[in-house]
Amino acid sequence: MTDAHETLFRTLADPTRRAIFERLCREGEQTVGALTAGAGISQPAVSKHLGLLKQAGLVRDRPEGRLTHYSARPGALAPLIDWTSRMAGFWEAKFDDLEDLMKRMDQ
Repeated sequence: MTDAHETLFRTLADPTRRAIFERLCREGEQTVGALTAGAGISQPAVSKHLGLLKQAGLVRDRPEGRLTHYSARPGALAPLIDWTSRMAGFWEAKFDDLEDLMKRMDQ
């Protein structure tokens, strides 16, 4: 697994960050204040999570005056989607092999 994969997995492993990312995906661009209102955590905590999401390439920010608007970058999940697809193929092959072995054992 590459460093990019590790970063994405590590970033999305936190349930609060995942919830913020999912909310941005569902509801579109939002300010830190709007995200804080629905997050149940402090504004500094939301800002810290947004910073980590931004470092991982999962969100982008758009400054506008004194406010910063954040939006999700769902396309940044592509490496994880590719990885899970490869892993699904790997496990399907292993289960097929196991099924073949069990059939041979039953004969």
